[in-house]
Amino acid sequence: MKHIGQDSKEDIVARYSLHVSSGKAEFFKNVGIDFVFGRREGPYVWDAAGEKRLINCHCNGGVFNLGHRHPRVIRTLIAALEELDIGNHHLLSEQRARLAERLASLTPGDLSYTVFGVGGGEAVDLALKLARGATGRTKIVSAAGGYHGHTGLALATGDEAYRAPFGPNLPGFMQVPFDDPEALAGALDATTAAVIFETIPATCGMPVPDLGFFRTAKALCERVGALLIIDEVQTGLGRTGKLWGIEHFDVVPDILVIGKGLSGGVYPISATCLRADLQSFFHENPFIHVSTFGGAEVGCPVALEVLEITSAPPFLEHVRELAGFFRTGFESLRARHPELVVGLRQLGLMMGVEMVNDLCGPVLTKVAYDHGLLCIYANNNRKVTQLLPPLTIDRAVAQEILERLDLALAETKRVLAIC
Repeated sequence: MKHIGQDSKEDIVARYSLHVSSGKAEFFKNVGIDFVFGRREGPYVWDAAGEKRLINCHCNGGVFNLGHRHPRVIRTLIAALEELDIGNHHLLSEQRARLAERLASLTPGDLSYTVFGVGGGEAVDLALKLARGATGRTKIVSAAGGYHGHTGLALATGDEAYRAPFGPNLPGFMQVPFDDPEALAGALDATTAAVIFETIPATCGMPVPDLGFFRTAKALCERVGALLIIDEVQTGLGRTGKLWGIEHFDVVPDILVIGKGLSGGVYPISATCLRADLQSFFHENPFIHVSTFGGAEVGCPVALEVLEITSAPPFLEHVRELAGFFRTGFESLRARHPELVVGLRQLGLMMGVEMVNDLCGPVLTKVAYDHGLLCIYANNNRKVTQLLPPLTIDRAVAQEILERLDLALAETKRVLAIC
């Protein structure tokens, strides 16, 4: 059965507006980005009408780290479907056990247990529940401008703009500026259960912290008996040139949250990895937290294949080489557009184009789309446009991205009358 192209683009948009989200349909029409995902392969996605091709430099926040429909991932899913289904989350599972064992071998330090979920928000919720349960405390500290998801406890760690429409925030949550040890020290006390940070806060504009920040954060947590939770939903699985972004900072968190890219872009799965002593919290009541579809058995082989691909030394070396290529290319772009471009925020292929004011990000997002690039601005720092190309691209595609971005930056200057 054909799944792409059953309907005209107009019919798709109308049906989406009537039955999924009228607001999204109207928004994208108004900004001139009425793009409907159609055929997709590698770094490319085509409009459902087949009239426009984009290089995906958004990658759904890292879901498509391996590009669209990576052949090894697709073959693994097809093979899994010959034997497996969702499974039963109440019972023991060969597939979940194998995947958790592999994660234990690849995550830093002594993170030897994993609880599986479906999405990053669910995985963060579990991490925060565990921190409160294990410490007997309630206070959670997170970064201003950060983002950990739209579910209950995860939402409570985020900025007011995301939660205010739903009523007052839950008690016990506070934010501090990212990469500010003094502010963090002032926020921690004997009631603090955990500190949660993204390694690189994407929604905050991808600031790269000082090399010693996370070591200080871990020491501060240990001083008051709080846990350090690191959210690697976007920075994990090779995005930064190491398997886990936190490895750059020589710190082992108490809990590590993984999502997005673990799915290979084809089967949703997330993971909350924790120390053995923290797992003991669940020992007396192993059914206190359940997830019907978390760690679905048919998705576990897919996640295992993703781990094998992204943990391979040649793969990570390729990411680092591409990062150097982009770094050099951006120096040229900055020289060509000094009135607009402030610089590149970068750790591996976790990249953000920093510009001169808050109008630049939204304008560049639209103009880049017109020039064949799918990328979005950082909602909590609109001076920055996120650039997250697939980790599997070659230099030819990287060069094409730079060339298209050059054209988009030039047009952004014209639109904003920056000269």
